[in-house]
Amino acid sequence: MQKVIVIGCPGSGKSTFARALGEITGLPVYHLDLLGWNADKTTVPKEEFRRRLREVLQKDAWIIDGNYNSTMELRLQHCDTVFFLDYPIAVCIEGVRSRMGQPREDMPWVETEEDPAFLQFVTEFATSEKGRPKILALRKTYAEKEWITFHSRAEADNYLQTLRGETLKILNFFANPLDKPQLL
Repeated sequence: MQKVIVIGCPGSGKSTFARALGEITGLPVYHLDLLGWNADKTTVPKEEFRRRLREVLQKDAWIIDGNYNSTMELRLQHCDTVFFLDYPIAVCIEGVRSRMGQPREDMPWVETEEDPAFLQFVTEFATSEKGRPKILALRKTYAEKEWITFHSRAEADNYLQTLRGETLKILNFFANPLDKPQLL
């Protein structure tokens, strides 16, 4: 796992999951919202966004969080692992609402009010051709990638806890020379 994308409905916690995964694995995390938006809530021109994304994709290792349908297939072509946060819509709407007014390191501004069009997109994500059905179709196209799907926050949290435990075991093994096998 060196090139990872984290996808799912807005509000599912993609950025939070990506940050936690990055802390555990040491892989750098890139947020598509930071590549695609300016602090004044205007979008970066498409070609600039694609240039920024291509720079990330050329690196040896990364975690990229976000959907951005226009570049999802490009990211799938370059990644080795996909984490799909496939949560119920009610969980995602609660996630969107819970972050209102909170500064976030994955977003260049603070969301201060609900956006009805955005909430409509979240509500329709499970059935919209730009949402879950597109991801499921791409899963078939890119079946050679490692796909890890979570259906609840608890599943994702358990995965991260297990991964954290495995990483600590490895680090402890190398930190304690008495535990290393002796070469004769």
